[in-house]
Amino acid sequence: MGDGPAGGDDRGSPDAPEAAARHSRGVLAAILVGAILAFTLLAGLGTWQLQRRAWKLDLIAHVDARLRAPPTPPPPRSDWPQIGSEDAYRRLRVAGTLLHDRETLVQAVTEAGAGAWVMTPLRQADGGVVLINRGFVPDARRDPARRPEGQIPGETIVTGLLRLSEPGGAFLRTNDPAAGRWFSRDVPAIAAASGLTDAAPYFIDADAARNPGGLPVGGLTVVAFRNDHLVYAITWYALALMVAGATIHLLRDTLRRPTDP
Repeated sequence: MGDGPAGGDDRGSPDAPEAAARHSRGVLAAILVGAILAFTLLAGLGTWQLQRRAWKLDLIAHVDARLRAPPTPPPPRSDWPQIGSEDAYRRLRVAGTLLHDRETLVQAVTEAGAGAWVMTPLRQADGGVVLINRGFVPDARRDPARRPEGQIPGETIVTGLLRLSEPGGAFLRTNDPAAGRWFSRDVPAIAAASGLTDAAPYFIDADAARNPGGLPVGGLTVVAFRNDHLVYAITWYALALMVAGATIHLLRDTLRRPTDP
């Protein structure tokens, strides 16, 4: 009659401390594995940024060499399919006749203010066409009739930098060929809208040689490459060291903690 309820409280079981120890070791093992994975990932990101920095420095050196090199003739048609980033900013010199009646204006914002880039096809002696970014005009002088001196007649020579096409448009703004609204120098789209065939897949940014009347203003190409990779690498490595330090501190604190009898 005096018996208690069936079952019992196993908190005093001799197996309880061992179970708690196993649980503690499991938690520590999980923390250690997670810390190793986090450290490996963060250190890997730091190393990747150093590799990116090396690539960026190599790119800057190659572009600088192209900018300093003497101008060369434009690539022949046979080379057009292979033109890529390794050709960007090559100095070119091309001769031909500017087709002013097919001029295209592309919205631009420069240190001189808001306005447009004047993209004019240049017909070469062999019939090929290359788009020339002749330079910048302010909004008040967008109309060619307001800068007639700059409409150079006959054959001319243009020296400038090879630039790759800029497809699509700008951030949140899409080119609208039908309406004549252009936000990027999309070579194939501009050529198609202007009825041009046999057009080169690149355009040339004209240099600072002064145009008659002063417009368009060439030579405004900005050649700059962000190179923050070292800062990013240091950040990732610092985070990796923080993870390692926090993990070591946790392990040491746990191992020093006295166990219950």
